[in-house]
Amino acid sequence: MNPIDRAARTVRAGQETAEASAKVIARRLTIMGEAMANPLRADHVELGRMGPEKVQAMTASAGALAAGAMDMADQGRRIADREGAEASAHMTRLSKADSLASAAALQAAWGMGVWSRALSDSWTMGESMLKLQAKALSPIHAAAVANAKRLKT
Repeated sequence: MNPIDRAARTVRAGQETAEASAKVIARRLTIMGEAMANPLRADHVELGRMGPEKVQAMTASAGALAAGAMDMADQGRRIADREGAEASAHMTRLSKADSLASAAALQAAWGMGVWSRALSDSWTMGESMLKLQAKALSPIHAAAVANAKRLKT
């Protein structure tokens, strides 16, 4: 899936999550109000689901965020290692330049290489962030939509 489609899918999931959450909250407020009015006839099963399901969804989301953050930090480390090696190799080549013109050509080539790699790396990191956003939203979206269906809101 390309990054544009991934972003659009995540936006739709976010909208579905917001809409389902609003419906679930409204229904559960009614259930809580009914429970306060008549505790013996309250929907204790639904009241008991409210906390644990949130903890479960948020834990799964946090796990996805933590794993994704570690992956992105590793990407950053690999980029920094590569650029350090590139700079070192460039300095070695530059020290062996036999003229000012050849040094200038080496500098221009190195600068273009840095620019090109930075652009490529930014696309890769951006795509990683889009994937991470989708993974983090997924358990929350699934819980909200399932609740809305179950509660028939």
